[in-house]
Amino acid sequence: MAGILEGKVALITGAGSGIGRATSRIFAREGAQLVLVDVVAEAAEETLEAAKQAGAKGICLKADVSKSSEVETAVARTVAEFGRLDCAFNNAGIEGEPALTHKCTESNWNRVLAINLTGVWLCMKAEIAQMLKQGHGGAIVNTSSLAGIAGAIGGPAYVAAKHGVAGLTRAAALEYGRHNIRVNAVCPGPIRTPMLSRLMQFTRDAEQRMVRSEPLKRLGEPEEVGETVVWLCSDRASYVTGLPMPVDGGFSAQ
Repeated sequence: MAGILEGKVALITGAGSGIGRATSRIFAREGAQLVLVDVVAEAAEETLEAAKQAGAKGICLKADVSKSSEVETAVARTVAEFGRLDCAFNNAGIEGEPALTHKCTESNWNRVLAINLTGVWLCMKAEIAQMLKQGHGGAIVNTSSLAGIAGAIGGPAYVAAKHGVAGLTRAAALEYGRHNIRVNAVCPGPIRTPMLSRLMQFTRDAEQRMVRSEPLKRLGEPEEVGETVVWLCSDRASYVTGLPMPVDGGFSAQ
């Protein structure tokens, strides 16, 4: 039985770990050809090796999404290799340094915004331009966060960037819907990733507190976000666009 993305070409940033790695495997399972992008080339290569074992075809590219030239090169390489771009998951991001707003440094603010917000915008610019050129539409999913639809303490740059991603997603959905380019976002809650592990080390009993606050009483798994992303990229979500979709165990429903 063919996968729901059979024959599609998908570009995934931040593919080397966490949600990006898990989602890449699901794209592969569903028949997509992969372009895996990460600032750490070795990590993306490990992800691709696992995907190839599942029968996927793909390439790895090293790129810093905050640099327009590297993003444009990644999209150009995608087209050179596969002839088209059908889906994109703009997932690359960093947590930044934990600090209250008045203690957040300018360098931390600039770095987090450059990768988490400007990086998504630069990727969308290049991806949408290619999809418009092709003329048959496409699907883009951006990684926002639960912190993109609600406030959070100790990460003002992260919260601002992720709110920006949600707004950018809505704007692009309105602009390009008539071209059959759908743009959505996922807003993960606490997902068991290396990033979350780094954040939890700063707070005593952090995991237990998160679990107690979750209606489902557990942390999420990267694959649970990945399944949502792949669905949003598929024709099964053909009437869904402009949605910052929580994948948070029900936390935002409280």
